[in-house]
Amino acid sequence: MEILFWLLVFIVFYAYVGYGILLFILVKIKRAISPEKKSLQHQEPFEPTVTLVVPAYNEESFILKKVENSLQLDYPKEKFEIIFITDGSTDQTKEILERDGRVKVLHENRRAGKSAAENRAMKFVTSEIVVFCDANTLLNREAIRELVKHYRDPKVGAVSGEKRIITSEAEGASAAGEGIYWKYESALKRMDSEMLTIVGAAGELISFRTSVVEDLEEDTILDDFMQSMRIALKGYRVIYEPNAYAMETASADVKEELKRKVRICAGGWQSMSRLLSAFNFFKHPMLSFLYTSHRVLRWSIAAFSLPVIFVLNVFLISKGLIYQITFFGQVVFYILALIGWYLQSRKIRIKALFIPYYFTMMNYAVFAGFFRWLKGSQKATWERAKRAEA
Repeated sequence: MEILFWLLVFIVFYAYVGYGILLFILVKIKRAISPEKKSLQHQEPFEPTVTLVVPAYNEESFILKKVENSLQLDYPKEKFEIIFITDGSTDQTKEILERDGRVKVLHENRRAGKSAAENRAMKFVTSEIVVFCDANTLLNREAIRELVKHYRDPKVGAVSGEKRIITSEAEGASAAGEGIYWKYESALKRMDSEMLTIVGAAGELISFRTSVVEDLEEDTILDDFMQSMRIALKGYRVIYEPNAYAMETASADVKEELKRKVRICAGGWQSMSRLLSAFNFFKHPMLSFLYTSHRVLRWSIAAFSLPVIFVLNVFLISKGLIYQITFFGQVVFYILALIGWYLQSRKIRIKALFIPYYFTMMNYAVFAGFFRWLKGSQKATWERAKRAEA
């Protein structure tokens, strides 16, 4: 029982903290033994043809801001095409875009989900590079140039931008938790990319070498993750470029964020079931290590370990002071999570208490996502998430 307890504690620690520490050390070692490459910033401009594809479902309130933002991106107009695909939208998104007339619009009344829309959009893409971004985000002006500069290297199959959460001091648990989470995720992705490849791109802004993109199953929940992982399994690198970023506000509240997290976790279980070759450490040693450490443990074993650790600790509390301390620490943590939930429900904002609340909520989402995946009740059709006002 003690061995199992400490094994599970190690797994949780490694999944959320230890992996980051180990990765930091490995990156330092790699930098020490590998010569520094010439900075891409100081090379001649690299300007392949690019298509920006924006799936937009019921985005009438924001769509013209997105159009303006897309048209202001710094890239040669003769090499840059913009496509908005509005399949399944039931509001005025399609009509607003068509009246505006400055971008190409694709529309079908059939609502089959984001993967199906992206598969269809790819039939109209003739450029060397394709960039996908969400309709509710704003890109920095240099985003396209920052993404495509990496495609000088023929070994690069995809480049992901960074997701940035717009927050204010007045926002609550969702914004505080989501903002901190994405800052940590960004740090991990930078190191993953430097080691070999990132294992899960930001769907808010992701680019691909068009020749390596393949159609996804229409019921795919995490399209960006599946596409980038399949490209990595073909032997290409998936690079992380933080100087290309997509900005969006946080989820409107924790209820909206939980809904999003459950969907992501259900998609994680679906993805793991379809990416079995990614567990082949003999064929893909570094990719399998990064994938298992960064994604698989969080989506599965680590979350399921937490309640087991608590129960085991109850039985081990008489074994000595160390078990009394660990039990007390868990009780305090979950009490703080409950207080964070209570304060959020009363619109009282104490950000320090939102962190244990957000962490607990994220791990609950793994359970909910697992059972939703088992039942097949998580559909690929996306729901427009409610976001905080900018």
